[in-house]
Amino acid sequence: MPTSNSQALVLLFLSLHYSLSLSRLHMFILYINIHVCVCLQQTGKNMKGLYFLCSLMFVTCLLAEIKADEADNDDVYIVYMGSAATTRNNHNLLLTSLAERKGNAVLHNYQNSFLGFAAHLTKKEADDIARKPGVVSVFPDPVLQLHTTRSWDFLKYHTGVEFDSRHSPKYNVSSSNAASDTIIGIMDTGIWPESESFNDEGFGSIPSKWKGTCMKSEDFTTANCNRKLIGARYYTAGGGINSPRDHSGHGTHVASTAAGNTVHNASYYGLAMGSAKGGFPGSRIATYRVCGARGCKGSNILAAFDDAIEDGVDVLSLSLGSSAGYGPNFQRDPIAIGSFHATEKGITVVCSAGNDGPRRRSVVNVAPWILTVAASSIDRDFQADITLGDKTVVKGGGINFGELQKSPVYPLLYGIAIKGNSSYYDETDARNCIPRALDRDKVKGNIVLCENEDRLYSTKQKLAGIKRLGAIGIVFVSDNARAVASSYGSFAMATVNRNDGKKIISYAKKHRNPKATILPTVSVTQYKPAPVVAYFSARGPSFATKDVLKPDVAAPGVAILASWPDNDSVVKLAGKNPPHFFILSGTSMACPHVSGLAAMIKSQNPNWSPSAIRSAIMTTATQTNNMRKPITTNFGSTATPYDFGAGEVASSPLQPGLIYETETIHYLQFLCNIGYNLDTIKRISSTLPHNFACPSNPRENSISNMNYPSIAISKFNGKERRVDRTVTNVEDSDTIYRVSVEAPNGLEVKVTPKKLEFTEDKKKLTYQVIFRGDRRLKEDNFGAITWSNGKYRVRSPFVVSSK
Repeated sequence: MPTSNSQALVLLFLSLHYSLSLSRLHMFILYINIHVCVCLQQTGKNMKGLYFLCSLMFVTCLLAEIKADEADNDDVYIVYMGSAATTRNNHNLLLTSLAERKGNAVLHNYQNSFLGFAAHLTKKEADDIARKPGVVSVFPDPVLQLHTTRSWDFLKYHTGVEFDSRHSPKYNVSSSNAASDTIIGIMDTGIWPESESFNDEGFGSIPSKWKGTCMKSEDFTTANCNRKLIGARYYTAGGGINSPRDHSGHGTHVASTAAGNTVHNASYYGLAMGSAKGGFPGSRIATYRVCGARGCKGSNILAAFDDAIEDGVDVLSLSLGSSAGYGPNFQRDPIAIGSFHATEKGITVVCSAGNDGPRRRSVVNVAPWILTVAASSIDRDFQADITLGDKTVVKGGGINFGELQKSPVYPLLYGIAIKGNSSYYDETDARNCIPRALDRDKVKGNIVLCENEDRLYSTKQKLAGIKRLGAIGIVFVSDNARAVASSYGSFAMATVNRNDGKKIISYAKKHRNPKATILPTVSVTQYKPAPVVAYFSARGPSFATKDVLKPDVAAPGVAILASWPDNDSVVKLAGKNPPHFFILSGTSMACPHVSGLAAMIKSQNPNWSPSAIRSAIMTTATQTNNMRKPITTNFGSTATPYDFGAGEVASSPLQPGLIYETETIHYLQFLCNIGYNLDTIKRISSTLPHNFACPSNPRENSISNMNYPSIAISKFNGKERRVDRTVTNVEDSDTIYRVSVEAPNGLEVKVTPKKLEFTEDKKKLTYQVIFRGDRRLKEDNFGAITWSNGKYRVRSPFVVSSK
């Protein structure tokens, strides 16, 4: 690439980085900057002119923002004041003074389970308010993003371990279709109430504990709620949200995955045919629309938490979050704030881990009171066969409903062979199918073979560009695209991994007149190996603290079939009615699987705390696939706790035996240990013991010592480190558990005592784990501690790191 072009792109990326704090006006200026740069780059114009224009526009952005800073324009800030029990007078005084100065500046008033508000403020006003009595934090309103059937059958029959058939049916999922009074709250893009997944047939009256509402709008009435969908709210701050109705599909998909009724003969135009159902079909649903076309405003999310806690939900499911690396302290993170107060009130909060994998430290929603979910595949594959002229058949992937002939009669042209005449674009651009690098006349009417080493253009952009040039099909070489089936509609497109791609490229190069065809997609079940941790699934360790292992578990999040708004013209095929179901991938899809599982456990154990439910899910997870081998990542390596936490969730049988209960006081001690002062903690919690105090000299392993179902130790130097854990027997009979340890070479792990004897009078027992090493560990070391009584296995993963 020419030097001047590289300089221009550097400026472009600097502009993007700087734009994170720009206003809409300045974002528009930046957009023009980028548009001019890209257009000039694609047309191969003089690079000096490109560099000059990009520089000019970048400087314009800088000057505009400097001017805005001087004017100190209003922006939306969130003012968080902690527990409703501690600062209500201060809260009221602030709201009164703000109303006197600014009129209708307040967008949200949080006043049920925690206090605060979101309002239009200048930076100076925000700074002044931050110093007022009772205020925990003041921060700009962030915009969070969505973390965009067969899966439950897979979880039901895939456990990876043998279980005693005499087990109690107490935790079996077979009764999950029975209607219950358990309520799952979904914070997302709303809901499509007409979906059969939300029919209320067989449900009794709405639970008396429900205090919520069904909000009306132009396209949503109270009649859209029923005994299944018992509540619907929406939040208008930030614009673009004027109804609980879901027009994007994401919220409907998530809600039906968590708690949708069983719907027979469900499919996406015949693909993935079967019975679609949620994790706990017997659960009621309450929807909180916090996301619009521009994302999910933090102020809306906090308002939804404030309402949901008061409404009476049992589980909250959030398939959304920040981008990787966004690591404000927990008092500036809307999801961390809201979920703390929800957990304090006994509500289990389940969140997606994020889609910025596979790089390290990409996991989000890492507060220890949140159940954080990674994404894995199931034993279903969507295959689109590619038949070459020599009769070789390559099993590609992706979802297409193309109508090409079955015989390989269409010219197959490798990108290099159809390069355009522009001197700016080279062969690398052509084989990666940069649209402007290709010759329209050569592309038209042919199948194009593309690689995907270029990262400036997305698969979607390349597809759109090549379709415009007149191609009748595309074979796309990409490991990631092959691993996650996307829908390409009626266009004949298939994805292949690199190994298969090399075979097709070799054929296209060797033959003088290469031919091929692409067949429509079919779904294949009992695919092996499965599960596999998805490439996009965010990885640990946590950016906030490596002494809490995140994610917690993995669940199906690849190519999941679930309900969809039946008026969506974007995903429908030409000449057909819109589908009732659609296929999506993401940790967004994994999260509601665990939300449904949590609701099922809650319905059978109404007195269990959120931490008990989390423990049951984590300690019963499996680490083996349907080939009875260790679960792997999409790249073939053995998955570690940084990839999938405790492992893949198991839905049946779910028999925890013992549970780890993490109490609110443990979370408050965690806040002490990451640097919060006692005054701040007193404002945050409504259940703080009167004599609570932060330790003056926290031990090195204070956070690791939190009573969590997993163990994480950082900055290990080989010297002895000890952590304690307390387990509670949740079965009725007296029993003895014995321990076994999986530890890597070079790390000595000792558990004392080696057996735990539970009786009717001794339901809780404590054990200690001692870690020693002969040398400084050069890498992360993984292992597990498992307690078993011959009937139940209670497994806790651990990670020990020198960093």
